[in-house]
Amino acid sequence: MQFLKRLCTFALIMMENLTGESHRPGRIEVVCGSMFSGKTEELIRRMKRAKFAKQKVEIFKPAIDTRYSDVNVVSHDQTAIPSTPVDTSSTILLLSSDIDVVGIDEAQFLDNGLVEVCNELANRGVRVIVAGLDMDFKGVPFGPMPALCAIADDVTKVHAICVRCGSLAYLSHRLVQNDKRVLLGEKMEYEPLCRDCYQKAIKEEANHGK
Repeated sequence: MQFLKRLCTFALIMMENLTGESHRPGRIEVVCGSMFSGKTEELIRRMKRAKFAKQKVEIFKPAIDTRYSDVNVVSHDQTAIPSTPVDTSSTILLLSSDIDVVGIDEAQFLDNGLVEVCNELANRGVRVIVAGLDMDFKGVPFGPMPALCAIADDVTKVHAICVRCGSLAYLSHRLVQNDKRVLLGEKMEYEPLCRDCYQKAIKEEANHGK
């Protein structure tokens, strides 16, 4: 009897959650943080939840991001979801007619027009979920992400763990010598560091270069 009561309670909670999911108004949600912080996993989780609620969903990613797949959005732990690669933010607007939920991964690589695109979609009643790096490897706000955080209805900042001390990571420290702002990479090219360890790493590199 106890088991049946718990099962009924769980079913009611799930129904309430899904009802709430399918009746969300137009809004912009931003998930940001350093590399290896779980941004893409959270984006995929929210998109799958919306799909389970019988909503029409579409996920986009920059065409330049081919690290794991040309067409899928793939997290560092290999969780994947089909996506549409785009070269410009305006393409997202063109391909989002009759869509309830739009997901955008690696938004920092897209143009600044993405801000207006997300605003227009939200004003149409579309739920927009954006994931991306808030800062580049030098700690500078990255692409359209700062403006997206400013206009978002909700911002979730997720954190990786600093590989040197175990604190919450501050940004993605580049391990290879390359000053290009956009450099696709993984654990061979980047490491998540807290603010203190990042400052120490920069000083070490400066001393080594002398």
